[in-house]
Amino acid sequence: MTTTGDTTRGPAWLYLIGGALGLAAAIALTLEKIAKLRDPAYVPSCSINPVISCGSVMDSPQASAFGFPNPLIGIAAFAVVVTFGVVLLTGYTAPRWVWFGMQVGATFGVGFVHWLIFASLYRIHALCPYCMVVWIVTIATFWYTTLHNLRGTVFGGLVRRVHSGLLALWYVVVVVLVLQAFWPYWSTVV
Repeated sequence: MTTTGDTTRGPAWLYLIGGALGLAAAIALTLEKIAKLRDPAYVPSCSINPVISCGSVMDSPQASAFGFPNPLIGIAAFAVVVTFGVVLLTGYTAPRWVWFGMQVGATFGVGFVHWLIFASLYRIHALCPYCMVVWIVTIATFWYTTLHNLRGTVFGGLVRRVHSGLLALWYVVVVVLVLQAFWPYWSTVV
């Protein structure tokens, strides 16, 4: 075990805090899904209006993409992310293969999340607040895992200089897509 350097301290805190937020959202969604399975008339606490409606998202085929509720994937994945963050904060220097594993998981996660974003906006026509927390955390986890794995490369050096701006732009694009998809509803509220 060696001391964690500056290159892993930031991702470690992101994994710990972001992973805990993602884990909490996945657990909350799982509990809401269980309540809905027990009572089909149950209205989830995160169903606030026609657009912000976990119930609509939970009832969609996309909510069980692999034959079981998606939040179960989140519980397992975010538990790993939190654990990795804690381990890094202890000073452990993870071998390259562990970082590669994080990259594979984060890449799958960000791809899956973007498919779910598309489904929410253009197929289900509803937003789930817990899901949006997962979107935010997964994008950041992917971004900073990728930056860590690209360190020491020319491309990594170029991206690192503007990494915060690129991440902010990524989030802005998602927000604009959300606003655009639900503009008829938002315009009646404002």
